[in-house]
Amino acid sequence: MKQDIFDLTGKKALITGGRRGIGAALAIGLAQKGVDIAIIGQAADVGNIQNTIEKLGQKCYYFQVDLKNRDERKNIISKIIDTLGQIDILINNAGYQTVCSIENYSLEMWDDDIELLLTSIFDLSQQVYPFMKKNGGGKIIHIASISSFQGARNIIGYATAKHALVGLTKCMSNEWAKDNININAIAPGIIESDMSKETIKNRAKADVLKGRIPSGRFGLPSDLIGPIIFLCSDASSHIHGTVIPIDGGWLGR
Repeated sequence: MKQDIFDLTGKKALITGGRRGIGAALAIGLAQKGVDIAIIGQAADVGNIQNTIEKLGQKCYYFQVDLKNRDERKNIISKIIDTLGQIDILINNAGYQTVCSIENYSLEMWDDDIELLLTSIFDLSQQVYPFMKKNGGGKIIHIASISSFQGARNIIGYATAKHALVGLTKCMSNEWAKDNININAIAPGIIESDMSKETIKNRAKADVLKGRIPSGRFGLPSDLIGPIIFLCSDASSHIHGTVIPIDGGWLGR
């Protein structure tokens, strides 16, 4: 048994949507633990995150990929491994919310939401599986949501995909746990990020929502780092198919 079961020194992680917000916080948190990072994003450049990670003494690589595009996803894991060397940790974080009432929500919106928030996660996980199996194991962590467990207004594609992501997590863990691959998820509540900024900007609505949270505050991207380090480390070696809420107690109400 390792002296430090939380030690991640020398590991390699791929984080989708890791340029900013939650993804960037997780990338920095893992880099602080000695992990080299690869980031997938849609933007033309990686922004400031690469400099931040390199100042921590870790390597950071950026791959511009539109995860809604199946052609761009094709063989992307092999290409990243050619650069990174291996992938010990895959964090499926990329996402957004299409805000629209159901009656005005088009099939094109549905297709885009499901492709990014569910199908691309299945695809990348399936691609990385043989490499992790060959290496003797790995960690796959999906970013779910409190919307994985509750209905919501005006984000039907997002909430539906997040519900399905819980099932995907459990099904993958049932088949791949035997290969020493831990598939788990975290379910953030309302986190102060780009996705929630319009909600938080509405003072009256924000106050109502905070009143629903036992901790009395919205989460911060940094609140997710500890649970992610736990799920990436040997400390969680016998945890499979679990979804950990990080919501200030929202789901406990």
